[in-house]
Amino acid sequence: MQTSMRVSAKAPVGVSRRSMVVCNVAEITRPAVTNGAKARTGVPPGTPVVSPQDLPSRPRRNRRSETFRSAIRECIVSPANFILPIFVHEESSNNVPIPSMPGIFRLAYGKNVIDYVAEARSYGVNQVVIFPKTPDHLKTPTAEEAFNKNGLSQRTIRLLKDNFPDLEVYTDVALDPYNSDGHDGIVSDAGVILNDETIEYLCRQAVSQAEAGADVVSPSDMMDGRVGALRRALDREGFTNVSIMSYTAKYASAYYGPFRDALASAPKAGQAHRKIPPNKKTYQMDPANFREAVREAKADEAEGADIMMVKPGMPYLDVVRLLRDTSPLPVAVYHVSGEYAMLKAAAERGWLNEKDAVLEAMTCFRRAGADLILTYYGIDAAKWLAAEK
Repeated sequence: MQTSMRVSAKAPVGVSRRSMVVCNVAEITRPAVTNGAKARTGVPPGTPVVSPQDLPSRPRRNRRSETFRSAIRECIVSPANFILPIFVHEESSNNVPIPSMPGIFRLAYGKNVIDYVAEARSYGVNQVVIFPKTPDHLKTPTAEEAFNKNGLSQRTIRLLKDNFPDLEVYTDVALDPYNSDGHDGIVSDAGVILNDETIEYLCRQAVSQAEAGADVVSPSDMMDGRVGALRRALDREGFTNVSIMSYTAKYASAYYGPFRDALASAPKAGQAHRKIPPNKKTYQMDPANFREAVREAKADEAEGADIMMVKPGMPYLDVVRLLRDTSPLPVAVYHVSGEYAMLKAAAERGWLNEKDAVLEAMTCFRRAGADLILTYYGIDAAKWLAAEK
């Protein structure tokens, strides 16, 4: 006769081996079911009745209520963390929508810029970075418009500081908005981006921005040695209190497309006698590289950077954490145009909850180690955060 019972290998004296049921495995892998126990109320019919596990640690106890979750939350997102990018133009008196960035506009220079920044400040966003849309007739291969003291960027800085003296104004230091070739630096006829020659004009650009009242100049060009050169140029002209936020780890990313649409700053095809590189891979970083960011960070810190930035954001959270762990400097991250456009497109189709997805992204930046977040969602995110209080 065969039995279906499992028996222990060794039975206590006086106990039949066949009468013993082994439950050791069950106790290890799952709570034992209490047969015949009275079913609990308030649970679906068929819910098993089990003995409580003997667990010294139950992490869910610390998630039991929103009150307690908020009390022990490790990363807090605040409008104070946001830097709001603003596109400025003067081709007309109207704001111009950017099709690839729904809800974002090129703001008409003047009252429209003031009103937009005033709205941001009303929700606690008190930092902006300026990106001017330069008319084509002012663009040249050597981009001298970049350091025009009466250029659109410089006038916008003065406009904002006159109306909001305590506003923190950041700038972009690079030649691509002013370069008819669409590159961050001067391009030789052979298609080489000239490093040291470009830096000379970047220094003039940064000084002109500081003279206009900028609080922070932000080199986004990725030329070698530009942070040290900018620091010396600013100090030489008496702007020792103007900070440098370096685009330390700016990758040659596919996520910049909408931004280049907004400023018409994509690389242009060359003329017959000139070779214009179709991309920016000889100066922006390879997306496959991680350790290279350490080299860039060490150089920027040694040259006098006050803040280091990673760009883009979400696909490069590991690099944000790398900079956070290897440098005492504040770390910024740019939630770039392509990331914004993807969230907008998914939200418009009802594929995700825009508010929840955006605030989760902001939290992820903070968790990874970012102190500052450049995001086109600055106003919306600040509104959503205010509503949650």
